[in-house]
Amino acid sequence: MQRKCVIFVVVLLFLLPVNSFAHTQGNAEHQLYSLGDFKLVNGEVIRDFSISYVTHGTLNESKDNAILMTSSLAGNHHRVDYLIGKGKAYDPDKYFIICTDAIGNGLTTSPSNSKSQPGMKFPRYSIQDMVNSQHRLVTEKFGLTKLLVVTGASMGGMQSLQWGASYPDMVQTIVAIIPLGKAGPWMKLQCEAMRRAIMLDPAWDNGNYTSQPEKGMKLWATLLFGLAVNTPQAINENFDGDTKKALEWLAKRDELLWKAIDANDFIIQSEACDSFDLGQTPGFDGDYVKALASIKAKTLMLSGSGDILCPEDEAKFAADHIPNATFKLIAPPRKRGHGAGTDWTAPEAAFQNEEITKFLQKAQ
Repeated sequence: MQRKCVIFVVVLLFLLPVNSFAHTQGNAEHQLYSLGDFKLVNGEVIRDFSISYVTHGTLNESKDNAILMTSSLAGNHHRVDYLIGKGKAYDPDKYFIICTDAIGNGLTTSPSNSKSQPGMKFPRYSIQDMVNSQHRLVTEKFGLTKLLVVTGASMGGMQSLQWGASYPDMVQTIVAIIPLGKAGPWMKLQCEAMRRAIMLDPAWDNGNYTSQPEKGMKLWATLLFGLAVNTPQAINENFDGDTKKALEWLAKRDELLWKAIDANDFIIQSEACDSFDLGQTPGFDGDYVKALASIKAKTLMLSGSGDILCPEDEAKFAADHIPNATFKLIAPPRKRGHGAGTDWTAPEAAFQNEEITKFLQKAQ
């Protein structure tokens, strides 16, 4: 009976979204900062560009307590809320935390909210562009010349590493959770499968839909939130080998999450994510290892054991080539994969808060 209760609790936890997709009462106020026409690395321009963000805590007089949080693929500024709060790793009583939304997530300027470049007319952008927009926010809006921490999970972790390569003298520490320094073929294949799931739905209509292509987006939710962020071990353990319960869970999860992001937003944002390569940062001529070696910030890299989306061996390779980096698996020996970099279950959330807190105490 006790075993069944434990399984039931874990299943309920796995029904929760990867992050909160909407504000609830008491959340920090959502704000926009306009950059006007924003020029991209590829020479294109996003017209009437605004970056979305929220803040927690207070910027001190010397402006040396700022933390920048970057959001994940299909995520938003709530992505690491489980690390923010009194007594947590990012305590607003100590730090000024700026939580940003990446280009194309539906809050910052995106295919779904652009009036002049809507849908698939939206310019193709990169993770470098996301970071450059954040750089303008923190320097122009807040007058910052240094960041105590740049942090994020998944694609947010990729942006954190990009910060280290693009602005090495501005970043003191990096906390990259379930990241990669370069998207390899395996990740590209997964993202391509997710895009095809959407685009093969006739309702997508080459991006000209008036409402979300439901069948395609539900299959997308299956591929991302059902499979890519999990592991065989986690699924088998959570459902005690009961296939019927697993399928029921998947159907509920798809229903819960298929509207998490606009279809065109995901398609274009995932293209930016799976084309990521630190070696493409200006000055490195495509040399990935050289770009990693240029990162000056003390770096903590936390990976999920058995991660299918961002394999831990690729993350460890990146950490091994960053001069001041520490690599750790989240809550070993549990194999929670990409889902380890969330607060789905208490051991993973507690591990991240504890390790980040210790790392920042030593780094400062």
